Amino acid sequence: MELFKKILIANRGEIAVRIIRACKELGIKTVAVYSEADRESLHVKLADEAICIGPPAATQSYLNITAILSAADITDAEAIHPGYGFLSENSQFAEACINSGITFIGPTPENIKIGGDKAKARQILKRRGIPVVPGSDGPISSEEECLKIIKKIGLPVILKASAGGGGRGMRIIEDEREIEQAFFMAQREALAAFGNGELYIEKYFPKVRHIEIQILADRYGNIVHLGERDCTIQRRHQKLIEEAPSPVLTEKLRKKISEYAVKAAKALKYRNVGTFEFIVDHEFNPYFIEINTRVQVEHPITEEITDIDIIKEQIKTAKGYPLSFKQSQIRFKGHAIECRINAEDPEKFTPYPGIIEFIHFPGGPGIRIDSFLYHGCKVSPYYDSLIAKIIVNGANRHEAIVRMKRALEETMIRGIKTNIPFFLKVLQHPDFIKGKFFTDFVQITQGNEKT
Repeated sequence: MELFKKILIANRGEIAVRIIRACKELGIKTVAVYSEADRESLHVKLADEAICIGPPAATQSYLNITAILSAADITDAEAIHPGYGFLSENSQFAEACINSGITFIGPTPENIKIGGDKAKARQILKRRGIPVVPGSDGPISSEEECLKIIKKIGLPVILKASAGGGGRGMRIIEDEREIEQAFFMAQREALAAFGNGELYIEKYFPKVRHIEIQILADRYGNIVHLGERDCTIQRRHQKLIEEAPSPVLTEKLRKKISEYAVKAAKALKYRNVGTFEFIVDHEFNPYFIEINTRVQVEHPITEEITDIDIIKEQIKTAKGYPLSFKQSQIRFKGHAIECRINAEDPEKFTPYPGIIEFIHFPGGPGIRIDSFLYHGCKVSPYYDSLIAKIIVNGANRHEAIVRMKRALEETMIRGIKTNIPFFLKVLQHPDFIKGKFFTDFVQITQGNEKT
């Protein structure tokens, strides 16, 4: 069986560059699509072919299904890789690709639909004996219904968008008097972000670790996990630093959560790549929270500790190849950390687009850079502020932290501001070094130390 001859990448930025690199190593030609704002972007320069699909607004370019499928047709692309964000978790796009005779490199439309309906996913997995956070059994439609559940499970609670992600459509309720405003705000934000105002409610645990399990699955029923990632360092539910493995999980708990993820994937007849996310409370009780039906921003740290190229596996399994390995063949080594470098003010966290006047990325043992930056390129104001990922690996967590600190200090980016100063403060914080932190770490340190 031959691999694809040509793949279109329906994305931009660092993930488009990452996919192009994997395709080159597999001997596959690539097609980049770009908006008018990205005409000089690195992924356009690296691809074998490039087609403009619209003006800067994402709704008219990277979210334009018709334009993307037309580009695939014109260039004779056999498959489309959606990356993350944009159309990657859009089941209609996956179906449109299939109906057009193009392979969608990702989970099935059915998998994506379940992943996008977080309330339904909770129901299914709860019936399979997988622990879920106490809350509503399905979507809630009114403030009165919200109050009934609060009376049952107690405060605080968190409202979440059923079709949501990335921290949008979420509101924490700590007092019953907040219900009306929280419900209205969460619903309005969910409608604006996802076109779906459906909400569900969960018990809110203020002190938790955020743990996710990377899954790979082929069409023959083979499913493996690639261990966990600890994504606890967050700001407003947006991940900032990720590491693998988690510094707090025991081998027993690691095994239990990984088995839950594989069991969930089997129950959903899952295919291709996916991430099953859990929270672990301060008493080390795990609870399933959601599925991400795409490659994650933080996938490189898993690649670093397993030596498995996740993007290549995505492409191969989408073509019909079985997984290249069994669970028993996967070996974990060392410790990896990733920092998401954003074009933003490090104090206010507001976007800071501009022209890159000078750039120097770090080098040396154990350092990997995933980025689309180059000298003179423009960081656009139209899209996500992520401009680079600095990934390090070390023999242990201590070495990884020291190496990351060196890598950040060695990085020089002029013309824009970045959040590198913020990361340097986190890396030297005693609680981070000890691994003693929860998802409220940034909120607490900002309040107490202006971190």
